[in-house]
Amino acid sequence: MPKETVDALIEGGKASAAPPLGPALGPKGVNIGQVVAEINKKTASFNGMQVPVKVTIDTDTKEFTISIGTPPAAGLIKKAAGIKKATGNPLEHVADLKIEQIIKIAKMKEDALTGKDLKAKVKEIIGTCNSMGIKVEEMHGTDALKAVDAGKFDKEIKEEKTELSAAELKEVEEEKKRMQEELALKKDEFIAKGKSIMAEMEGKESKEIRKAMEEAGLPSPIVQELVPTEKEAPGAKPGAAKPEAGAAPAGGAKKAAPAKK
Repeated sequence: MPKETVDALIEGGKASAAPPLGPALGPKGVNIGQVVAEINKKTASFNGMQVPVKVTIDTDTKEFTISIGTPPAAGLIKKAAGIKKATGNPLEHVADLKIEQIIKIAKMKEDALTGKDLKAKVKEIIGTCNSMGIKVEEMHGTDALKAVDAGKFDKEIKEEKTELSAAELKEVEEEKKRMQEELALKKDEFIAKGKSIMAEMEGKESKEIRKAMEEAGLPSPIVQELVPTEKEAPGAKPGAAKPEAGAAPAGGAKKAAPAKK
C-alpha cells in the first residue's frame, strides 16, 4: 500500500487546520479534523512546547497514523523548571532542577542523545542546563558534572528515579522564586552600573561605551539594552540628534540647487 508522510512542528495541544498542517494535509484526502484532534490528544502533555509530529497516510484507504516525537531538550528543561525563558548566561541562574528531573529528561530524549549509557546522557542534559543558566541540585552545571563523575547520583541513575515527592516539588518551586528575585536585584545593579558608565563617558562613541561596560563585567543583554548596536556614522555619539531633512551636512554648507536655464 503506497504511503505518504507529512512532518510538522506544532505547539503541544494546539494543532489546527491552519498552516503548517492544513495546507499539507488538504491534498492527501484525509479528514483534517480527525487528524488535528488526535494530534492534540497525543501532545496535550507538551503544552507550550514545540513538538515534532509525523502523519503517515495510506493513499488508497486514506487511513492515517500519527507518531509524536519529543520536544528539544531545552524545551523539556524549561518545562521542568517552570520558566518561559532561559538566561543565555551560565553565570546567571533562574532555576534549579533535581537530579530526578534530569534523569527523566535524559530518558525522554535517550534516542536523540549520544551518550553510551544513562549516566552519560544525564551529563549531556546537565550540560544543556548549564548553557541555559539552570542549576542542578543547587550546583552550577560544571560542579554538577563533577558530582556525577564522582558517583554522587549513581543510586538515582541506576534506579532510574524520575519522580519527586510533593515536598521536593515545593522545594524546587521555592528555590526558583528565590533565584528569580535574586536575578532581578542583580539586573537592577547592572543597569545602575551601566548608566553610571554612560554618564562618565558622555559624548563618547557607542562602541567605546559598550566596550567599557563589557570590561566592567556587565552581561551582554544589559549592554544591548542600554546601548543598542546599530549602524552608526563614523564618530556618531550615543543619543546624538539626527540631522533634519534638508540640513547642511556637517563641515560644509548645503549645496545650492542648479540654476534654471
